[in-house]
Formats: sequence, structure tokens, C-alpha cells
Amino acid sequence: MVKIRRALISVSDKTGLVDFARELSKLGVEILSTGGTAKLLRDNNIPVKEVSEYTGFPEMLDGRVKTLHPKIHGGLLALRDNPKHMQSLKEYDIGLIDMVVVNLYPFEKTTQKANVTIEEVIENIDIGGPAMLRSAAKNHQDVAVICDPNRYNEVIAELKDNNGVLSRNLMRELAVEVFSFTSRYDSAIHNYLKNYFKIQSEVSGFPQELNLHFEKIQDLRYGENPHQKAAFYKEKGKTKGLINLKQLQGKELSFNNILDLNSALELVKEFDNPAAVLVKHNNPCGVAEDKTLDKAYLNAWKCDPLSAFG
Repeated sequence: MVKIRRALISVSDKTGLVDFARELSKLGVEILSTGGTAKLLRDNNIPVKEVSEYTGFPEMLDGRVKTLHPKIHGGLLALRDNPKHMQSLKEYDIGLIDMVVVNLYPFEKTTQKANVTIEEVIENIDIGGPAMLRSAAKNHQDVAVICDPNRYNEVIAELKDNNGVLSRNLMRELAVEVFSFTSRYDSAIHNYLKNYFKIQSEVSGFPQELNLHFEKIQDLRYGENPHQKAAFYKEKGKTKGLINLKQLQGKELSFNNILDLNSALELVKEFDNPAAVLVKHNNPCGVAEDKTLDKAYLNAWKCDPLSAFG
């Protein structure tokens, strides 16, 4: 159990931040912050101390160096029950930081902008943010770390219920969440830069490893068989394909429905003229092309009207 007395907040996604920070302040938590986050808090009359004031060292290199300082990482990484660690903090006048709230520069969002330059992409590779997240997550027995705004309400509720203290279980959950988050972030950077610079280290053209990340679109009615569970995921950063389709009617989709849709889509893409495909159990039971789509559909249906149901 950790009493939260000092929090460092520096976020790009400011969703829900003002309410969260206000509640922390009401609980007596001292807030450290940087740049735009600090300005937002001040504009909303929430007490905040700039990190540069706290460290005694100004932000520099156009903001590239802000939180990379022993007063920050010493306060995050020190083990509270280790006398040598605590003595070092005392010797160098380093205070403890009990909570980190960081969600990183929007790298993936930046790469999807029209006509984005490689210079802009590079500037949206966060350095200090991942370092703080990893420091706090490594020392999660003593430091709470939050990278997802959806966690704010849960954290505040537990702090209020426990007199400003967070439980071990929640601290562990938040830390594990961070390593998943930073892993996805680094993978997105790797994949983008490798494709941009056309780096191909493998002779065969196929990578030795695949680092892919997916996010859930929806739960499905059932898996390949009715007793199995399933969900539909899309690859992070992808914007085309079945993930954009909208269901207009009918029962909730199953795993097999998704397979059928994908098979139909891949087959119809083989044609240049208007074409229609009817699929049953992942196999085409009718395929046709014509000058108009309605004729193509009727001809596809005539191939096997018995199977074209449901």
C-alpha cells in the first residue's frame, strides 16, 4: 500500500485530465508538470509546480530534454525500504515521486497525417515519457503509474476510499499495462521507420520476427464452433478492409461470419467489372460478374440457390 503525496503529470492526450488532477489536489497531492500540461492545470486553477523549477534545471533543446534528470528518476526508482537508497536521496536532496501520469507523444496519429514529413515524425518519438513510465513501472511496489486516461476514475475512487493510498493489486495492474503500452509504442516506431527508410536486413525478404499489435473491434457471438469464444481484432494503424464495415441487420456476428466476409471480399477483388460472390462456410457457392451489380448478384445466386441462404 502506497500513500500518494507527489505526482508527476505530463500528457499529450488530456482527456479527463483536469478533473483527475483537481481530485488529486483535493487529496493533498503535490503536482509536478511540464509545458502544455502545466499550463492547462494553471488555467484551471489547479496548483502545479513546473518540473524545471523542481529540478533546478531548465527545459532545453526545444523541449527534447525536460524530465531526464536524477531528481526525477531518482525519486521514481528509489526503493523506500532500502536504507542505502533513502540515504542517497537525502544526500542529493532528491524527493520521492509516488505517481507518474504519462501517455506519450502521438506518434501513430502523427504518421497518419496527410503530407507529414519525416522530421515531424521524428519529433513525435517520445523519449522522456517512456523513460518515466518504465522507471515507475519497474518500481511499482512504491510508485503508481498511469498511461491510460480510462483509469483515472478508478484510481481516484480507490484513493478516496483508502485515505490517499493505492492497493498493491492496482499498482501491479497499472505497471503491467505500461509495459504493454510502451511495447506497442516502440513497435510502431520500428515498423514505420523500417518501411520509410526501406530497410530490409533479411536476404529472403521475410523478417526473422514479426511484432504485430492488434486492438479489439468487437466480441463475436461464438468461435469456429458454438461452444468456443471469439473476438474480432484489427491491426493497429490499419484503416482499410472489413474493419470499416457496418452491420445493418441480423444477429450478432460469429467467427465464421467474419471468415465468410473476408473470403467474399478477397474473391470479388479479383474482378475488374461489377462482381458478386456468395459464400457458405468459407467456400464460394456462387460467383458472377456483369455490367451492373444487380445482374451480377442474380447470376451469382443462380449458381447454387440452395446454398445461398442465411
